[in-house]
Amino acid sequence: MSHPRHQLDAVIHNPTRFSIMAALLPADKVEFRFVRETVEITDSVLSQHVTTLEEAGYVKVTKGQVGRRPRTWLAATRAGRRAFAKHLDVLNQLAAGPSAAPGSN
Repeated sequence: MSHPRHQLDAVIHNPTRFSIMAALLPADKVEFRFVRETVEITDSVLSQHVTTLEEAGYVKVTKGQVGRRPRTWLAATRAGRRAFAKHLDVLNQLAAGPSAAPGSN
């Protein structure tokens, strides 16, 4: 199997999880509420997708408090950052078309 699509990460490829990862990458950690609002999904949908990303080792979840209010922070792990970058590389290769494939010149 040499077609680049076989290298896409099935966990990240889901549009919602892709959007979550994209929202996490610019910062060390991001508050759950910020990601929910940025990606425009509900708490339960975000929780489900974060669980999938966490099980894959792509996201770390930290719980704590600010004052008396509980807070949850999300952070992309090193493995998550690498996986996202590789996934983007494959998408870019696919978007460039077959003429951009190695050895096609």
